Amino acid sequence: MSDKTDHSRELAPRLANRLFFRLYQCANMLHKTGTRALDGYHVTTQQWAVLGALTRPAFEGGVAVGDLAAFLLVSRQNLTGVLTRLEAMDYIERAVDANDNRSRLIRLTAKGHSLWDENMRPVISDFYDEALRGFSTEDRIHMIHYLDKMLRNFKELDPEVPVERRAAE
Repeated sequence: MSDKTDHSRELAPRLANRLFFRLYQCANMLHKTGTRALDGYHVTTQQWAVLGALTRPAFEGGVAVGDLAAFLLVSRQNLTGVLTRLEAMDYIERAVDANDNRSRLIRLTAKGHSLWDENMRPVISDFYDEALRGFSTEDRIHMIHYLDKMLRNFKELDPEVPVERRAAE
């Protein structure tokens, strides 16, 4: 066995540890600085993610809680509290599903659309610009590629993600 192989074998766990610790730090800083950026609107990063998801064309008419939880990769239990707070602020509503009167769909209210389009979108854009300062377009594309690749690996490790959904995503 060569010295180069031994060195690579020793280095791999340290690099993995450093990478995952950086991801942990970045996630914590995203929550801290993202929430601070939207302080004036009393919106957390979790609420920001829900509001942003609800602006997607696919969810325009509303989305079931389970589908929204699956999209955001959170549990229904964690999402329920966030939805309750957003509903109390009149940013979202639960509407009857036209295809199934027993089901409810989550969608933005007029106030939620206004908050997102007129207030939050420019603040978020500025936040993104600052957080990604120094990253070229190519850097951003590469980062998305690598994070997508890692996300696929995480999904394969998650026993709660059905096998057919893992393969489809």
